Amino acid sequence: MYWFLDGEFLVGGLVSVATITIQALVTVLVIKIGRISARHLSPRRRIVTLIIIMGASGTLLMLAHFMEVAVWAALYELVGVSQDKDAYYFAFVNFTTLGYGDILPEHRWRVLAPITAANGMLLFGWSTAVLFAVLSRALRILRLG
Repeated sequence: MYWFLDGEFLVGGLVSVATITIQALVTVLVIKIGRISARHLSPRRRIVTLIIIMGASGTLLMLAHFMEVAVWAALYELVGVSQDKDAYYFAFVNFTTLGYGDILPEHRWRVLAPITAANGMLLFGWSTAVLFAVLSRALRILRLG
């Protein structure tokens, strides 16, 4: 009856804290790289500089998401959500909110999937905000906007 007392929210919350920490660390790195790049790359090649800054930022944020999905996959492996070693696939499907439904967790852990989806939505939104902030700052520094 009180399934939330069985630890799903605690476990999901702890994993969410871990993924949010990864996102925060990568955000700091992206902002620092954006600042350094915008100041040290050639202002005469502003478009190329902008492409480098945005490409590096987007790549780092995608790598962060791959790491975050890996954290969820490790949890799914640990609790036995996926019996046929599809934990990374299951984590990715939920993290991106695709929700195919071809793999279902056992009843005890079923709330982890929507917690994963909520975490993924939050972190993808965060990445979007970071990319927008980096772009806005780069455009100002490079005097393109």
